[in-house]
Amino acid sequence: MRIAVDAMGGDTGVGLVAAGVAEFLKDGPGDVEIVLVGDAERVRRALETVGPLGGLVSVEHASEEIQMEEEAASASRRKRDSSIARGLHLQKDGKASAFVSAGNTGAVVATSLLELGRIPGVRRPAIATVVPNEKDGFVLLDIGATKECRPTDLLQFAHMGSIYAERILGRKKPRVGLLNIGEERTKGNDLTRETVPLLERSSLRFVGNVEPVGMFQGEVDVAVCDGFTGNLLLKFAEGMFGMILGVVRGEIGRTWRAKLGAVLLKPTLLHLKDQLSYERYGGAPLLGIDGICIICHGRSSPLAIANAVRTASRFVQYDISREIGRRLRAHDEVAVE
Repeated sequence: MRIAVDAMGGDTGVGLVAAGVAEFLKDGPGDVEIVLVGDAERVRRALETVGPLGGLVSVEHASEEIQMEEEAASASRRKRDSSIARGLHLQKDGKASAFVSAGNTGAVVATSLLELGRIPGVRRPAIATVVPNEKDGFVLLDIGATKECRPTDLLQFAHMGSIYAERILGRKKPRVGLLNIGEERTKGNDLTRETVPLLERSSLRFVGNVEPVGMFQGEVDVAVCDGFTGNLLLKFAEGMFGMILGVVRGEIGRTWRAKLGAVLLKPTLLHLKDQLSYERYGGAPLLGIDGICIICHGRSSPLAIANAVRTASRFVQYDISREIGRRLRAHDEVAVE
């Protein structure tokens, strides 16, 4: 198994990406090789700082780099030798099994569609991520790939998210909910009202509309929405979790009683921080493309990169893209030409 990793992506720099690869290889399976894609000279200098990696890492030179602030579609068309394009082209040519990037999300989505195309029957891709809640977390999609959706798109997202929850998270017959402003089937906008009957007639374990509070209380294993709504919800949740942890840290230092309590609660607070951290899940798969692409947070740490590569290896192991294709072919109401 060979996984291509975008060495130039994200806000963290080549050194942290190399460190993340080293972190993965330290505890990872011995049958996974990494191809770091980017400016060869910079990548090799970064690799020198992380020590020997046992010949499991190679470098693929890419002469261009797409910056985070660039317009995605335009940059994807112009920079055909970017680290994103080169990494995805390796997968297209069968020289890599998956691609991981913390780079410009829009560019990764656009270039994935250009290089790999969509699974037959899929109209639009979706980015899925695992969001922590009171139980074991839930899969949320779409979080930014398709901002304007049709009801049939949401139906496809539900099937793809269900496969993710089954194969990767180990959920048997995942509960699927449609993110909405109320539980009644008549609530919401035209999109959600037209999607409900499609989900009700599907083979999925559809539990109805779900409000954000229900998702975080563990009422669903998969929550489906359009990419605009999902992206806002995810960023709001990240900001809220960060604010709560900041308030807790601030209160701890106010009195000696609070400091004493913090000593006693330290294991609990550390566990809470781990539960709410994006690093735990590493990256978000782009579902619906004819291949495997894992998109990481722009400020990914080495641990987050390592976990993203680990997620990519599991997607290859369980052949998720092929499983999505099989599911769509098996359900006539899902496939959209």
